[in-house]
Amino acid sequence: MATNTFHNISLVGKYQSADGTETVLELARFLRGRGMEPWIEQGTAEGIGKVADDFVTATYEEIADRSDLVVVIGGDGTLLNAARRLSERAVPLLGVNLGRLGFLTDLSRVDVCQQLGEILDGRFHAESRFMLDAEVTRGGSRIFHTQALNDVVVNRGKLGRMIELELMVDDVFVYNLRSDGMIIATPTGSTAYAMAANGPILHPGVGGIALVPLCPHALTARPITLPDGCCIDIVIMPPHDARIHFDGVTYCDVRAGDQLRIVRSEREVLLLHPEGYGYFAMLRAKLHWGAAMPRP
Repeated sequence: MATNTFHNISLVGKYQSADGTETVLELARFLRGRGMEPWIEQGTAEGIGKVADDFVTATYEEIADRSDLVVVIGGDGTLLNAARRLSERAVPLLGVNLGRLGFLTDLSRVDVCQQLGEILDGRFHAESRFMLDAEVTRGGSRIFHTQALNDVVVNRGKLGRMIELELMVDDVFVYNLRSDGMIIATPTGSTAYAMAANGPILHPGVGGIALVPLCPHALTARPITLPDGCCIDIVIMPPHDARIHFDGVTYCDVRAGDQLRIVRSEREVLLLHPEGYGYFAMLRAKLHWGAAMPRP
């Protein structure tokens, strides 16, 4: 990607965050100092208040149509939301971490302007991450459809009772599972909820989808990694209903007999990383691998 690609830059901030407000304005002024006129996402600008009136505001649709780069200020959840909203145009995303772990948001708030300047000067690494395409059908008719970058999570729903799922892969029966639910995760999502449920960490270069049972009522139920070209079908078995979450951003309440179908999406998300970024270095820092053990 050439350095002259970045002419039009938009800023998306974490909702109602004081730290986010300060950082959005700092970046907007920095970009203006470099001769650019950044756009601020409409909801972000409303959260900032009148001080944002000095800059152009735009909807996600306008940002997708115009932007060469979107800088997302917040945690991984903020970036996931922006990625979903902008995935149709594959606008490059750059994350500034205001959260705790931040597996997707690389830039530090402390020296964010310096780091952004280096990226604008062409010192960055670009990486594509695939998404999942998920649809829910009832009686053969589609009732819900969306994309997910991290994961699709089937869980117990409102009643909180154990549910039963029928799992099929490429039209081949795998098993019926009684559990609290199932996580279907991309490599990007393998370090999120799936990791907390003892699922595998998948390197972003792996073309795989992880199936991670949630509190299965069988000791032999284990996480499975499937090729990303397969078709995954999950049927909610009677008598209980369930709820399906997509990236923790949106959800669909489903009934017994409803079917969830998941395939690899044609859409991808393009993430930009600062120069020197390394996946394993990131994991060491976030997961404290190799840290000294506390003395007794």
